[in-house]
Amino acid sequence: MNNKIIAPSLLASDFANLQRDIEMVNQSDADWFHLDIMDGVFVPNISFGMPVVKAIAKHAKKPLDAHLMIVDPDRYIKTFADLGVDHLSVHYEACPHLHRTLQAIKTEGMLAGVAITPHTSVRLLEDTIQDIDIVIVMSVNPGFGGQSFIENTYNKVSDLKNLIIQKKSKALIEIDGGVNAGNAKKLVEKGADALVAGSFVFKSDNPTETIKNLKAEIA
Repeated sequence: MNNKIIAPSLLASDFANLQRDIEMVNQSDADWFHLDIMDGVFVPNISFGMPVVKAIAKHAKKPLDAHLMIVDPDRYIKTFADLGVDHLSVHYEACPHLHRTLQAIKTEGMLAGVAITPHTSVRLLEDTIQDIDIVIVMSVNPGFGGQSFIENTYNKVSDLKNLIIQKKSKALIEIDGGVNAGNAKKLVEKGADALVAGSFVFKSDNPTETIKNLKAEIA
């Protein structure tokens, strides 16, 4: 896949002007909308729930890439499909029956993703990688935006890329956390396909220009 993906994270958008920020992403060079769903249990923060996802779906013209940082995600798989989510990623650490969860996501017509926190080894995905469409590698500890990038991520991406090739999987590698102009190119060189950018995009003076430059950086 030559086209590398930029997925602005709406967690960093201005919630008081959500529609404006969605329209900005629609008109930008970005490829996906990244939605961080947090429950205050699996991670020490609460973000937004179903009504906000529904509102986003109404205006978004690009795929919705939802990242569930919640316990027992199986309860909500159908709900997110009904809301119009295109890709649903669950945390490896929250799924005791990961293979079954992946099958349930695919049954609802969504791409099935698995997210791993900084302490989780990519080797733990060996038995499921052929069933995974997207692996989200957390490059910060999940729960809050605006954190510093964890340097070991580069090694994890290389290891994961090797595993994907070895197992003949078609999984995309998505990096979430602390992505900016300083590390985007290196992440893609190591094997990343998609980059989530939150604060770096929405806190910049010109988000549209920032997305355009980030996209050019990894082309």
